[in-house]
Amino acid sequence: MSELSDQSVESDSLTPKQRLEPPNSRLINAGIVTIHDMETLRACVAYENANQGRIQILRRLEQQASDIRSQED
Repeated sequence: MSELSDQSVESDSLTPKQRLEPPNSRLINAGIVTIHDMETLRACVAYENANQGRIQILRRLEQQASDIRSQED
């Protein structure tokens, strides 16, 4: 059974760099929409601000934060 768990990768185990700087830029959105908690989202915002500062990415992260907040209500 441990073999199966070793092979599966939870979306929460992705680092901000893996989410925001994939080899294929189309995967950035996928990395953002799979964020389901504010802690991960804040880490991604901090990473983006420190490294790239791309307004479009920060807006996507802001939208995801709104989605997370609305789900918590």
